[in-house]
Amino acid sequence: MSGLRRGREALDSLRTIPLFAHVDDESLASMGELLIERRIPKHQTIVEEGLAGDYMYVIREGEVKVTKLSGDGREKILELLGPGDFFGEMSLLDNSVRSASVKSLSETRILALSRHDFLKELRRNADLAMAVIQELTRRVRQMDEQASSLSFQRVKERTEGLLRRLAKNESDAEGRHSTPPLTHQQIADMIGTSRETVTRIVKRLKQDGWLEQRGKQYLVPDDV
Repeated sequence: MSGLRRGREALDSLRTIPLFAHVDDESLASMGELLIERRIPKHQTIVEEGLAGDYMYVIREGEVKVTKLSGDGREKILELLGPGDFFGEMSLLDNSVRSASVKSLSETRILALSRHDFLKELRRNADLAMAVIQELTRRVRQMDEQASSLSFQRVKERTEGLLRRLAKNESDAEGRHSTPPLTHQQIADMIGTSRETVTRIVKRLKQDGWLEQRGKQYLVPDDV
């Protein structure tokens, strides 16, 4: 699809994405003509660390993981992103290579915006620029918190903190929020410990009654 169609349905669809929530209708309709919708199969690399970047992306459906290679060549998961999240904007802002890789965890629909169009829209649309600034600020604070937790918090507390942060959906009838599907290795990568340690911690959290599991999703109580 070369560009999103005009019309109220298209505008309403774009406005459900937090990045575009406060952009006025005229600007949003104009932007809709610039966005390119792409369907990405499961387990496909969308952005590759170290390569030049010409597009930023907004996730419409599906889930991706943001990864970086460690010094020994091992993949470390930095973040999991879902509908409404965006990525790839950093290399467009500083004209540098990609600082991390992004891979699809499921079949994913994304909206792509070229460097030229992205920078043009930031210059002429204050609401969009503010939304990008707010998201980048949130990410910096999140990285600060993660660095602090790696230095000072016990593994159990780091695990709880990660599960709280990832459980972003609406609470169920029992007041629990669910995380995306996670493996113990993914959790270990994100908090900087071993898979075996995470397995022991998850077992303890279940025994304590704080954590429940449904398939590969974890249910976190609404007391956070």
